[in-house]
Amino acid sequence: MTTTFESGPGRLFIGGQWREAADGARTDVIDPSTGRVVTTVAEAGAADVDAAVRAAREAFDRGPWAAMSGRERGRVLHRVSELIRENADELAALESLDVGKPLSLCRPVDVLTAADEYEYCAALAQTLDGATRDTPLNAFAYTRRGPLGVVAAITPFNFPLILSSSKLAPALAAGNAVVHKPADETPLSALYMARLLQEAGVPDGVVNVVTGSGPVAGEALLRNPGIDKVAFTGSTAVGRHAASVAGEALKPVTMELGGNAAHVVFADADLEKVIGAIIKGFVFNTGQFCMGGPRLLVAREVYSTVVGILADAVPGVPVGDPRLPETVVGPMAGEKHLRKVEEYVDLARKEGGRIVCGGERLDLNGGYYYRPTVIADLSNDSRVVQEEIFGPVLTVQPFDSEDEAVELANSTPYGLASGIQTTDLTRAHRVADRLQAGIVWINDWAMLDPAVPFGGVKDSGFGREYGPEALAAYTKVKSVVVSLD
Repeated sequence: MTTTFESGPGRLFIGGQWREAADGARTDVIDPSTGRVVTTVAEAGAADVDAAVRAAREAFDRGPWAAMSGRERGRVLHRVSELIRENADELAALESLDVGKPLSLCRPVDVLTAADEYEYCAALAQTLDGATRDTPLNAFAYTRRGPLGVVAAITPFNFPLILSSSKLAPALAAGNAVVHKPADETPLSALYMARLLQEAGVPDGVVNVVTGSGPVAGEALLRNPGIDKVAFTGSTAVGRHAASVAGEALKPVTMELGGNAAHVVFADADLEKVIGAIIKGFVFNTGQFCMGGPRLLVAREVYSTVVGILADAVPGVPVGDPRLPETVVGPMAGEKHLRKVEEYVDLARKEGGRIVCGGERLDLNGGYYYRPTVIADLSNDSRVVQEEIFGPVLTVQPFDSEDEAVELANSTPYGLASGIQTTDLTRAHRVADRLQAGIVWINDWAMLDPAVPFGGVKDSGFGREYGPEALAAYTKVKSVVVSLD
């Protein structure tokens, strides 16, 4: 794969300039399909993070971006969307190289979703207005919405381009400045996007990118007093820490955390359509998807049938080199993620689970591949059922009633997504209302659009991304009351 990656290469982007880390430190970027080093990027320390926050603060305070009208900011963000589409092949190649995603999916899913998000937020930027309020006071009362200031955007390894866009686009639409720390494993598209944002006309200092580790760069960013809001996507454990640090300084936060979604199949479901949705729900992005569907709950009348179909169908899902057009499932994003999946499958065996298919590594070119795996016969209190595996592993459990299905679906600490398969429209709405999740899909999986908000409840976090709800989260409301005496 050939790219024209041009960030110095891999330098920090601070105040509109590319620079090395203050101490010259660099870190390797690994191609997960081969396990080989493909490049290095700067590894930011606390001094670099402080410089980025100061650049963002200066850019925000001097006001060329925040002072623009929403319509003017919208024009710039629309140009960002256009540039993403114009550079789609390059961005897709970087995302595939960095994460191990099948190249055939990177362009239509990751790249065009990011373009859609900037386009949506470009239009949304013009909707930032206040309201007049009727009161018994002899006064004219109204509200104004304005940006929060400097936002720390901390994003994970699994969807680098999409999940950075879901934070940067609404933050910029509202007039904020941003310091973005991408995952240390997958920094390439974030650096490339810094160049496109600058080319589109985002003023210097409004967007800054610091690559580096979570314990060093991430922690420094969380604790920097110049940050006004934290937007975080990642694991629940790290999210708890991030929210705690932000809470000490009374900073608002948006937390999109782990998930362990239930996919509920009722006996009346159309099984020909259901199987495709089930497989997509747990193998998409090699199962590294917070809103994936790794827990399958099936009505007992069709339980054996569904398990049998999966036993035949799942081994036929193409796993392999992400550059090949036929590949559906690529490698895990790194060795540690692969080991985690292996540990959970070994635990499933100890907990009495039956490996229906898969259950082992795939030895291919030195990459981090794992065969899609289906596990039956686990109890609901099994760790493998209750915890987030974050890999291509599906557990299957039977249920005997609608109430039991809802109880099982809601039985984990998570609540990010869920799904229902049924031809009974009344049941679909009834069960959707009872499921504890931020988004519920009916008769398909992973139907996402920038206009539809998503986010979690319980241990899956709080706040929403996408939709006008996301824009509101990057603003503050000021009330103005004018005496008429």
